[in-house]
Amino acid sequence: MNRTKSQASFELLITLALGLSILLPIVAYAFLQIANSSSSLASVEAQQAASKLSTVATLVGSEGPPSRQVVQVQIPPGVENIYVGTENNSIGHEIIFTVRSPNGLSYITSYTSVNVSGNIGGISLPGTYLINETSFNTCPFQVPVPCVYITPVT
Repeated sequence: MNRTKSQASFELLITLALGLSILLPIVAYAFLQIANSSSSLASVEAQQAASKLSTVATLVGSEGPPSRQVVQVQIPPGVENIYVGTENNSIGHEIIFTVRSPNGLSYITSYTSVNVSGNIGGISLPGTYLINETSFNTCPFQVPVPCVYITPVT
């Protein structure tokens, strides 16, 4: 009688071990897929924010000085820095989001047809922010060319 109880317990342990050995890789794979999808979602949200900023900059720039518009932008998790114009925040034609993902750092860019400059690199925490986009005849703190200057609303 004692032998059959121990045999049943041993068979149950073998069955559970076999089930866990099959289930564990599936769970690990699911967690990896979730991590990859959240990083790709952050990249898509960063692209939407960059496109929104560049679209408004083009609109404000085409209207000319002293036009101005405040835009609300959602910054996703993983954004390390935001560059306006070029990577050193001088006058250029791009808005660049640097996003950290499991695969490393990626650059999300959006092109503008007008000169842009500014400094919104201090925004790196996820959340909703108000960004001021103002058209100037002479870009502040830069060479004297017309531009749209982009700064966070304080």
